[in-house]
Amino acid sequence: MAIRYNADSRTFVLGTRNSSYLMKVSRFGNLLHLYYGDKIPDENPDYLLKGYDRGFSPNPNEAGGDRTFSLDYLPQEYSTDGKGDYRIPSIEVVNKDGSQIFSGKYAGHEIYKGKYKVEGMPSLRVASGDSVETLEVRLKDRESGVTVILCYSVFEEKNIITRTACLVNEGKEEIQLKKLMSMTMDFKDSDYDLITFDGRHTMEREFTRSPIQYGIHSIGSGRGTSSHQHNPFMIVCDREAGEDHGRCYGYSLVYSGNFVMEAEKDQFKQLRVNAGIHPGHFTFLIKPGEKFQAPEIVLAYSGSGFSRLSHLYHDIYRQNMCRSPFAKKARPVLINSWEAAYFDFDDEKLISIAKEAVDMGVDLFVLDDGWFGKRDDDNSGLGDWRVNRKKLKNGISGLSEEIHRLGLMFGIWIEPEMVSEDSDLYREHPDWCLKAPGRPMTRGRNQLVLDLSRWDVCDYLIAAINGILSEAQIEYVKWDMNRSITDVWSGLLPADRQREVSHRYVLGLYYVMDEVILKHPEVIFCGCSGGGGRYDAAMLYYQPQIWCSDNTDAKNRLKIQYGTSFGYPVSMLESHVSVCPNHQTGRTTPMSTRGIVAMDGILGYELDSTKLSAEEKKICRDQIRFYKKNYRLIAEGDYYRLTSPYENKNFTAWQHVSKDRKKSLVSLVLTDRESNDAQYYLKLKGLEREAMYRIEGQKGRYSGALLMNAGIPVPFELNEYEGVQFLLTMV
Repeated sequence: MAIRYNADSRTFVLGTRNSSYLMKVSRFGNLLHLYYGDKIPDENPDYLLKGYDRGFSPNPNEAGGDRTFSLDYLPQEYSTDGKGDYRIPSIEVVNKDGSQIFSGKYAGHEIYKGKYKVEGMPSLRVASGDSVETLEVRLKDRESGVTVILCYSVFEEKNIITRTACLVNEGKEEIQLKKLMSMTMDFKDSDYDLITFDGRHTMEREFTRSPIQYGIHSIGSGRGTSSHQHNPFMIVCDREAGEDHGRCYGYSLVYSGNFVMEAEKDQFKQLRVNAGIHPGHFTFLIKPGEKFQAPEIVLAYSGSGFSRLSHLYHDIYRQNMCRSPFAKKARPVLINSWEAAYFDFDDEKLISIAKEAVDMGVDLFVLDDGWFGKRDDDNSGLGDWRVNRKKLKNGISGLSEEIHRLGLMFGIWIEPEMVSEDSDLYREHPDWCLKAPGRPMTRGRNQLVLDLSRWDVCDYLIAAINGILSEAQIEYVKWDMNRSITDVWSGLLPADRQREVSHRYVLGLYYVMDEVILKHPEVIFCGCSGGGGRYDAAMLYYQPQIWCSDNTDAKNRLKIQYGTSFGYPVSMLESHVSVCPNHQTGRTTPMSTRGIVAMDGILGYELDSTKLSAEEKKICRDQIRFYKKNYRLIAEGDYYRLTSPYENKNFTAWQHVSKDRKKSLVSLVLTDRESNDAQYYLKLKGLEREAMYRIEGQKGRYSGALLMNAGIPVPFELNEYEGVQFLLTMV
């Protein structure tokens, strides 16, 4: 059994194959956290809970004269608020009488097979062969009637625990919900590092590691999306933890809107971790009988370093998150028109690019921005999802037919959530965008945001996008979102409910995606938000791949893809070879290196194929042939980061290893070259120690132990920015 309850000790034990999670109900009804970490046989380690009479740490009324019981320092599963716990709270409510108190006490539980449901938001599903059990614990504030149901689902064999919290107003008065975290986790110590993945547009998910200090460290987004700036994924780990050693706790929030992840080291050197919807500009009115559910969070624990933690997330997201059948299929290699033509194109130009792309060996031609409405630049046309006949004389269907006659699949770009002021849609429905009455609007990329908290707007988008998909044979859609959200105000909600709009927007987006993406399983949908501005687990529910970054520079991509790999599988990361000098950085790197970096994900091309030389086309053909030959190894194998681009300035290397350890692909890019340099060796990982391996193109056979302990010599003749790949096969 993955979940057990001991009625005598009032202890809950959640167990995966390699981890244990324990909590218990205190004598006063508080749900206290006991342990999360390596698997243990113990079922009631309550000796870990120590009570002391500490100054300025209040004692609840029910403790009577016992001054050693205080919520100010006891580790909790979900905190109270306003009752003597001064750490960051799990929940904040305003009761009808104006009091801001929630005191949740144990009011029963249920254990059942299968997984809890999350209404209106993405979550992990149970895949064939999974053993999953769920625990629901009710914590009730007896004075107000407000109840929080804590839900835990245990994926036993996959070493994953998911959590969510659902607030139910079982009282007689309405309440204002100001904060409801998906999870709180209390540690009894705080000697850890915090790893977050931060950045900006074109430099997303950079690895940031810092020791946890006193006070609150918080990352999050108030931009309406999960954002380029901070990713809703973080790691708490031992100070000495590395790729292959140390305890690591992963937190991956399944949400695409405003979020917060908090870590607080308190006065007693304990640690509290919170994660959920950002409470800034958030309040939700909950009437009697109504409920509110927090997004799901996916927890993973590794006692042996970052690599193992990443493997847990990679496997669960590949197998249990994405609803698209393409999550388990080989993806076509595409060429995208954006950096080839931007807005300046017509049928003839596009078809010429496609013809030359056939000679490169690609499978799919994607028409990016500019094909609809009056769209000659980014100042107009968004919202008018009708083909521009001046550019495409035979429409989308005619272009699609031409592309298919060349033997290629066809895809398009859309940005459904946005509207231009210079558009028929805005002129007809100016009230459909987010804007506050009587205030000047804030523009981003000279466009406005449609109000997806309105169901009429959502229904318009569903009809418009489904209409496009029925108009022509379209096998791929790039779904973009190119600005942060401001002026959050909806014309359909009263003044006292305007702080609900941001979350309602996200629910509206999921509803649109339910009705478009899930209704078109034959189409590959690629997520995008100015590149990686909405690269989160919730988007993977709908889209089998996400455009990792608008930055296609191979050297910058080493950092971007390194950080992304900690929480997300490369099989869902779209990466392109572009021209040089690179359009974002001006840097020049070899075509072969650009291919090596791009195939550390879903390989594609972002260039004008008509301008490639015969030699460059041959390089592309060879890249594509090699990528397709090794696709399963790259997409389904275990991923190892062999070096860090932040620590090793000489080269960056990574490795894919098949699950049976019979094949491995090692990739390396030289990032800094000095005259008369040292000979470097690259130590491999994940191989079978006693097995012998052959390196393609080289003589000799070598044991896995030798390759992992002594390594492979880095070719001395490599120049700066050149790359190399080693394909290993067990013999």
